[in-house]
Amino acid sequence: MAGSKEIRTKIKSVENTRKITKAMEMVAASKMRKAQDRMRASRPYAEKIRNVAAHLSHAQAEYKHPFLIKRDVAKNVGLIVVSSDKGLCGGLNTNMLRLSVNQMKTWETEGKGIQVSAIGNKGLGFMNRIGANVRSNIIGLGDVPHLEKLIGTVKVMLDAYTAGEIDQLFICHTKFINTMKQEPAMVQLLPLSGETLGSSSGHWDYIYEPEAKPVIDSLMMRYIESLVYNAVAENMASEQSSRMVAMKSASDNAKEVIGDLKLIYNKARQAAITKEISEIVGGAAAVA
Repeated sequence: MAGSKEIRTKIKSVENTRKITKAMEMVAASKMRKAQDRMRASRPYAEKIRNVAAHLSHAQAEYKHPFLIKRDVAKNVGLIVVSSDKGLCGGLNTNMLRLSVNQMKTWETEGKGIQVSAIGNKGLGFMNRIGANVRSNIIGLGDVPHLEKLIGTVKVMLDAYTAGEIDQLFICHTKFINTMKQEPAMVQLLPLSGETLGSSSGHWDYIYEPEAKPVIDSLMMRYIESLVYNAVAENMASEQSSRMVAMKSASDNAKEVIGDLKLIYNKARQAAITKEISEIVGGAAAVA
């Protein structure tokens, strides 16, 4: 059994750790509320523009945007991976990256080339470690997503799609369900079609003012921007929720460890007292 001094040192160390995890839990809880508000505010807009874009894919327009044209054969695939910049958020990044890797293995089995765009430090580091072809990346997003920072990274993949370097574009992120549950999700961004968005097929006609090309071009960019922004907002809300739960679990575990160490310390202290009493009694008996 360890000595009393060593046990006291361990107790102090665990107590200091618990103070840190408790503080991180409270910070994550505060950030989580703000992140959830931003995520919920972006959801209706993202859903609405998805519906409009899906209807547009069925429209009989005189101008067909490249994002609406489905390629006959998909030889190359683009993947945007959305992760967090920091760790200590449970299995958030692990689950999302596992989904990405499994899908990438499927594409490789089908003989498809893969190009990756990484949003977040954890995803970038992982993709570099596995030797993925990372075309663009952005890290250090902070606690608030800014579209002007994101669009530059995503535009690299959009330009590659327009140039024919990739035939499909997907985004993988963590979808916020509730505070205790977050799920990884893979969504196809391009090519856009009503079937992939769950829209019923049908005939759609629109009147464009001043003309179809600038209106559709602007709408397609808004579509991509809104989906990417919403994915990052969902990921940030999931990150803070997962971090709060992980830090609460760590604080609870530290409390249990402290209780066990104090019990061991009291037993060691009692054993030392009993030994001293026995030695005193034995010495007194010897003198007598």
